[in-house]
Amino acid sequence: MNDYKIIFETDRIYFIKITEKLLNEYLNMINDYEVKKYISLSNDENKITKEQELEWINNKLSNNAVIFSMIEKDSNNYIGNIEIMSINNNRGELGIAITKNMQDKHFGQESIKALLKYAFNTLKLDEVFLKVYDFNLRGIACYEKVGFERYDYDNEHTIYMKIKREYYEY
Repeated sequence: MNDYKIIFETDRIYFIKITEKLLNEYLNMINDYEVKKYISLSNDENKITKEQELEWINNKLSNNAVIFSMIEKDSNNYIGNIEIMSINNNRGELGIAITKNMQDKHFGQESIKALLKYAFNTLKLDEVFLKVYDFNLRGIACYEKVGFERYDYDNEHTIYMKIKREYYEY
C-alpha cells in the first residue's frame, strides 16, 4: 500500500483517493456489463476509452470530489469506487460500484457504513440519499441492511432511499 495515500480504512478495506494508477482497473469495471447495468439504463454498447476515463479521473481530482477507490487489505486487489456526490444543503448522494469479482463478499455493506461515518462525522452532512434501480435486488437489500429507507419511486425504475444522521448508528 506504499503506492497509495490511505484516507481511512475499515477492517478489510483501504479507502484511497482515486488515481491514474488504477486506470485499467477502473476501465475493466465500468466496461463490464454486469456492473454497468446497475449504474446506467443506457443501452449504449460503446466502451469507455482510456482517454475518457483519464478525463473523468482528472475532473474528479481537480474538483476535490469526495470519491474513494477501495482496496482489499489482504490481497491489495481493487474492489471498486464509492462516492458522495451532489452535496447541497447538508445532503449528499451516495454512489458505489464494485467490480464483478469482488461482489457478494459484503464489501458493499462495510464500505457504505464507513462512508456514512465519514459523511456524517467529517463532512457534517445531515442526510445521505441514493438512487437504485428496482431490479438491483442485491443493492436494495444491502442499502436496507445499513439503514437506508425508501422514500420515493419513479417511472424510470428508480427507487430513492435516504438515511439521516440522527438515525444512523455508528
